[in-house]
Amino acid sequence: MSRFLRALQSPPPRRLIALVAALVVSSSLNTPAIAQVNLPALGDSVSADVDVGAERKLGDQVMRQIRPDPDFLDDPLLQEYLEATWAPLVASAKQLGNIGEDTVDRFAWETFLVRDRSVNAFALPGGFVGVHLGLIAMTGARDELASVLAHELSHVTQRHIARRIVGDSRTSLLATAGMLLGVLAAAKSGNVGAANAAIVGGQAAAAQLQLNFSRDMEREADRVGFQVMTKAGFRPAGMASMFERMEQAYHLMDTGSYPYLRSHPLTSERIGEARARLGTGEVQSLPNVAEHALLAARARVLMDARAEAWAQLQALDAGARQGQGFEQLAARYASALASIKMRDWARAESAIKTANVLLDMLGPDARARRLLVYLRAELEAARSQPVAGLAALAPLAGERSRPMLLMRAQLALVDTREAQLRESSEALQTHVSLHAQDAGAWSSLGLLWDKLGQPLRAVRAQAEAQAAMGDLNGAIDRMRSGLRQSRGREADQFEAAVIDARLRALLYERRQLLADMYPRGAPPGAELPN
Repeated sequence: MSRFLRALQSPPPRRLIALVAALVVSSSLNTPAIAQVNLPALGDSVSADVDVGAERKLGDQVMRQIRPDPDFLDDPLLQEYLEATWAPLVASAKQLGNIGEDTVDRFAWETFLVRDRSVNAFALPGGFVGVHLGLIAMTGARDELASVLAHELSHVTQRHIARRIVGDSRTSLLATAGMLLGVLAAAKSGNVGAANAAIVGGQAAAAQLQLNFSRDMEREADRVGFQVMTKAGFRPAGMASMFERMEQAYHLMDTGSYPYLRSHPLTSERIGEARARLGTGEVQSLPNVAEHALLAARARVLMDARAEAWAQLQALDAGARQGQGFEQLAARYASALASIKMRDWARAESAIKTANVLLDMLGPDARARRLLVYLRAELEAARSQPVAGLAALAPLAGERSRPMLLMRAQLALVDTREAQLRESSEALQTHVSLHAQDAGAWSSLGLLWDKLGQPLRAVRAQAEAQAAMGDLNGAIDRMRSGLRQSRGREADQFEAAVIDARLRALLYERRQLLADMYPRGAPPGAELPN
């Protein structure tokens, strides 16, 4: 049975992401076998065959399906760390000329988290890269994570998905998008029959044959990715170390938890080349081992939301079975966070205290200490102790990061003081004015405005959150609801005018998207897929 169909039969929360990860690296779904791919020289463009704009549109269409999915994760601390690792890689690729003028502004260059315990990462058309929490949880250093991101970034910069389409057939990206969206819609509805109907004529077999990038593409992504990560200041040993870590774990326990190695097969040649590259000399960088260990522990807790998984992690308050120092620190962090999820406050507090003592013994580390401060505030917010939570954040006074804004908003929502609600709402309003696509911030802002007794603003924030996730239908519905509420005498007419203007803009955006999807005219009743 193909992975295509197995994905449909996997548990619903994983189904959509599994399909996307499998499908976006395939191209023509009509040919029975993989045609020979003739790779252009490094830096050559395939834009004559596959337009950059069309590739970005395909990526945007896929992301509109992914963002509303329950397994699309916006954890402020992990996302911040992922972006802090990703940003220097993108900057490095620009400096090396891998990101050219044709894609620098037209591709998204965005990375996101997937709540899944499997070890996987994948590149999408248009500059999107997804990372499973299972991958972060198994890495031992930031440089290892950077090596995977650099490899996936290189799949994008080298236009490997577009090359695949060109090499296998002249099927357009928009035709591929139509096929992809049809299967995604069938997957979300749970209608396996509909999915089977979408892949008649041997297309499933063809897709199975075309899941992997070619060997030449993998080697090119390794080579270019290595240059990118070292130019960005990460240690060259990170790539070889990550290869060896995955290979060893894969052979010891192949339970289907390593889909990355199925779509990116490790050969002795690739591992040997990664080791050989270390002869060029290491680029030194700060390892930040404690910070990475804590965030890998956080990923381990969040990647599996089952109570039995959290109960096992709670037991780590006795310490890790093996390892010293950072492993023991990470064990207490995982235990504390799992205890918060299980609402075992006393056990969480005890684990946090032990973690702070261990960090004192390991030596000063401001980044690791910051994560423990947030963990304490997270505990206080969970048990509705906003005053204690704000006091816990005192060591980070002056920080204006996104995690701080969202944590203070979380504390304000369990606070009874109006001043705290107003302070957080004003801070978030400033943030979204600069980052209009931050769905998480809009969602928190909507809750704050609702608690402040501002229903029109709350509805607009909910609509903006839906729009930021790509759910234009949902955003339009909420804006229309707000417009109906604004007809009352006591309604804020200024806010009503804002809602009316945004509704018009969203309707125009939806018309444009429908025009792209149906170049010959949308059929009656056609809407964007939810």
